[in-house]
Amino acid sequence: MHASATYNLGFAAAVCVVCAVFVSSSAVSLRDRQAANQALEKQRNVLVAAGLATSDERPPPDEIAARFEAISQVVIDLETGEEVDGVDPDLFDQRAAAAGAETGRPAPENMAGVQRLPRQALVYELRNAAGGLDLVILPISGMGLWSTLHGFIAIDADLTTVRGLTYYEHLETPGLGGEVDNPRWKALWPGRRLFDDSAAVDIEVIRGRAGDPQADPHRVDGLAGATMTSRGVTNMLHFWLGENGFRPYLDRLMSGEGA
Repeated sequence: MHASATYNLGFAAAVCVVCAVFVSSSAVSLRDRQAANQALEKQRNVLVAAGLATSDERPPPDEIAARFEAISQVVIDLETGEEVDGVDPDLFDQRAAAAGAETGRPAPENMAGVQRLPRQALVYELRNAAGGLDLVILPISGMGLWSTLHGFIAIDADLTTVRGLTYYEHLETPGLGGEVDNPRWKALWPGRRLFDDSAAVDIEVIRGRAGDPQADPHRVDGLAGATMTSRGVTNMLHFWLGENGFRPYLDRLMSGEGA
């Protein structure tokens, strides 16, 4: 009995070791693939925001890459809005930059729940054949009800009219705050205007229904049963379009620099 118990314990330990090695090896071997898939999904969402792909479309990786070639990735200094030389946009990780002691800084108090800001940020530009600006796509993030939402907003060449809005990562409640993913809700955004006549941020997700973009350009239908998520979308847009976000970059474009 003693020998049998020893054998069973030894066999169980060996199985555990083999399984642990297998799981660890799989995690390491899949890490690069997971990172590549995350990068592709982010690119797909940039294309969706820009109107170069539809929300329900799942192009193969080579098709995503081909469409994304039209998009220029630009690393900017967040405080000045100026392009930064010597930084590879393909390797730039904005979240890691925000978290870094040297590459990030604490965010000022804000209603969007943004805790830290990167000193440099990644933006996306779509330009026409003559080099003129067609639209810009900006990364946005902020707290909803249960989670931080990460997404993109695309803005037309007038730098105030929304071309599209999409989210690629969140943990909001399906059927409620999770409706930020609903193509019908995202279809309400194109044509809305982000700034008023004095260039102040003026966009809001309201409770209830808003009018169409022509009659009610600064308001968007709320998400039914998801007041906190709706408010979170408003708050993050006001933050990232403001002075602590991308306003210096947008001001530079409005002045004709880089346009």
